[in-house]
Amino acid sequence: MKYVLVTGGVVSGLGKGVTASSIGLLLQACGLRVTSIKIDPYLNTDAGTMSPFEHGEVFVLDDGGEVDLDLGNYERFLDSTLTRDNNLTTGKIYQSVIDKERRGDYLGRTVQVVPHVTDAIQEWIERVANVPVDGKEGPPDVCVIELGGTIGDIESMPFIEALGQFSYKVGPGNFCLVHVSLVPVLSVVGEQKTKPTQHSVRGLRSLGLTPNILACRSTKALEDNVKTKLSQFCHVPEENIVTLYDVPNIWHVPLLLRDQKVHEAILKELNLLGKAVEADVTEWTARTKIYDTLQDPVKIAMVGKYTGLTDSYLSVLKALLHASVACHKKLVVEWVAASDLEEITAQESPDVHKAAWDLLKGAYGILVPGGFGDRGVQGKILATKYARENQVPFLGICLGMQLAVVEFARSILGFEDANSTEFEPETSSPCVIFMPEGSTTHMGGTMRLGSRRTHFQVPDCKSAKLYGNAKFVDERHRHRYEVNPDMISEIENAGLSFVGKDETGRRMEIVELQNHPYFVGVQFHPEFKSRPGKPSALFLGLIAAASGCLEAVLQTSGKVNKVSTNGVANGSSTGKVYQNGNVYSNGNGLHH
Repeated sequence: MKYVLVTGGVVSGLGKGVTASSIGLLLQACGLRVTSIKIDPYLNTDAGTMSPFEHGEVFVLDDGGEVDLDLGNYERFLDSTLTRDNNLTTGKIYQSVIDKERRGDYLGRTVQVVPHVTDAIQEWIERVANVPVDGKEGPPDVCVIELGGTIGDIESMPFIEALGQFSYKVGPGNFCLVHVSLVPVLSVVGEQKTKPTQHSVRGLRSLGLTPNILACRSTKALEDNVKTKLSQFCHVPEENIVTLYDVPNIWHVPLLLRDQKVHEAILKELNLLGKAVEADVTEWTARTKIYDTLQDPVKIAMVGKYTGLTDSYLSVLKALLHASVACHKKLVVEWVAASDLEEITAQESPDVHKAAWDLLKGAYGILVPGGFGDRGVQGKILATKYARENQVPFLGICLGMQLAVVEFARSILGFEDANSTEFEPETSSPCVIFMPEGSTTHMGGTMRLGSRRTHFQVPDCKSAKLYGNAKFVDERHRHRYEVNPDMISEIENAGLSFVGKDETGRRMEIVELQNHPYFVGVQFHPEFKSRPGKPSALFLGLIAAASGCLEAVLQTSGKVNKVSTNGVANGSSTGKVYQNGNVYSNGNGLHH
């Protein structure tokens, strides 16, 4: 097994996750099998209880793991299926060490950070690195490890010590360290400054790790004299110093690294030049070119609670982007804070209220994503009502689906106090209720999580067609509340159809409104399985409906999942390409 470690210096937020994902993609393009591990030094066991404002979105895996959003980048770039063990936190390590101590596994010895915690970290990495994540048998060839945080942080010290020991343990030729650092340009003098990176590398070396490759973030490509200076002071060959300068979108990053021959430097360090083939990123390059040349806009209003931090909805944004590129449309996301649509805002800040409604009314489609808590709920209901009454394409996810049912019950069935018991426990019309198996005392890991099967009840509904006329679909969930099964018949008789249910038939998964261009709500989170070149079926439906080409997409059952250099479908999958060259895409509903 070969290991590539990606660390970060100077400041956080440099793009270590995208860099690690891009390295993995390039190694995969060289014919190698790749897996990924993200190390988060915080004490939380997982990301499940953290606010999106704190750490961005919580990404959910097939096995129900609630993990850091970087694992979403890994899955999207590498088209892999990771597990909760691929996200290693201080909380998980300390918990496992303490459990061993309580069992008596240490035979009376004093339990210490070194060697017991550091050994546990190394054992975890070795075990997880050998688990295949690409659906094939046998261990992967390379494991890309991203160490979260910044070199010098107190909380990451045990991991750095463990990784230093680990690099010595696996030996030369099996370990490659890529250090991502900042080379700022001071606007006053316009000169690229190397001192922050020098200090960062010095700190890394003092902790027992020596970088093989320097990836320098800067606004523009590094000048030759700057590379020479970095090479002298950081003891890294000039050819192993690369620039991660600003690019139009992150799909360019693998190509940027490829052009600077980063993959060759890594293969050389890992003694893999004989095993690897020439990097083939033809399909990725073609898709990136299409992305860069899109002109025709499709405006989607994102009506959410956490609009102040776009990372809170990162996977939703990526899923919209994948679908837009497949439809050859330029995505324009209009951020609408749900609370700004409410009547109380009209009284307190009429200008803000009017601006929010203008954005909503100017959009071609409306998306209400998931969320927790009652702030902005009334605004989401108003947005849903606007979409329903004005025939605007609509997609509601998780809470968005539940509120679509609440709005329908209020407006069509006349249940004025219809609500979710999450927001109004004593409501006389509980459209959405707490799930029986949920915990009312513990928050972490107690929701209905991970991949669950949804069976289509109506074969010719829009959702089933978008999923390739599948009889069922496996998608990822994260919720505590569900649509009240006792109200289903009454709601369906009024025209809102529950076209997808779980295997028991008691849990509602997909809802569609009859006689509407596209009004779909889903209890699951389809965004987590969307991939570049294989967009989520329901996001594809939203973008297609907002672009006026949904019928054409439905006729082909969305089977195309490859893009060639001229925008035409290729590969083994069946599919059609429209006469205007647009490529419509999705897998078989199981989303490998």
